[in-house]
Amino acid sequence: MSKTDNQLKEDIEQELRWDPKVNAAQIGVSVDKGVVTLLGAVDTFPEKWAAEDATKRVCGVRTVAQDLTVKLLSDHVRSDSDIAAATQSALKWDVYVPNAVTAKVHQGTIILEGQVTWNYQREAAARAVRYLAGVVSVLNAITLKPQTSASQVKDKVVAALQRHATADAKSIHVNSSGSKVTLTGHASSWQAIEDAADAAWAAPGVTEVDDQLQIQ
Repeated sequence: MSKTDNQLKEDIEQELRWDPKVNAAQIGVSVDKGVVTLLGAVDTFPEKWAAEDATKRVCGVRTVAQDLTVKLLSDHVRSDSDIAAATQSALKWDVYVPNAVTAKVHQGTIILEGQVTWNYQREAAARAVRYLAGVVSVLNAITLKPQTSASQVKDKVVAALQRHATADAKSIHVNSSGSKVTLTGHASSWQAIEDAADAAWAAPGVTEVDDQLQIQ
């Protein structure tokens, strides 16, 4: 049975209170036909991610619009030079981040740049710096290096979906144009959507994934 917006709002608020990484008292929740908006301020950048993850865990959530701002506690404040030094170290020590990735810091915002071969390397760079003290946001401007061939991308992605997510494979539609893959249709969970996107990114030659999947 589907939930009303009020029921969904209450469930999300309870889940936020349940998660010890989230200060639910600072976060407002509004729901409109399954579309959830998170409002307010949080103490750290990782808390923004924790709040979104907690919201996605609630059955019935179709879309999450996050409008949370980071207002650092005094204990977490760091200078840009300190954040830059920590960022350089974090990127250097992550085995998934190539040397081609560079970073600069402006008022607590880390801007990642460079060109890599695979999307997992781009995501690894963002993940490596996400939890550093003093960070208020991360802008991932890393680009993907076009590979020599993107042939049969659609067939490769469909085959991967059938291997990884059989239950949702039939309701997920894959279209490819050059090195771009577009996913449409429905999936049964947020995890299934993320798995489908990961499968698309893993296909050789893919440099862009337009994920239009919706929760069923």
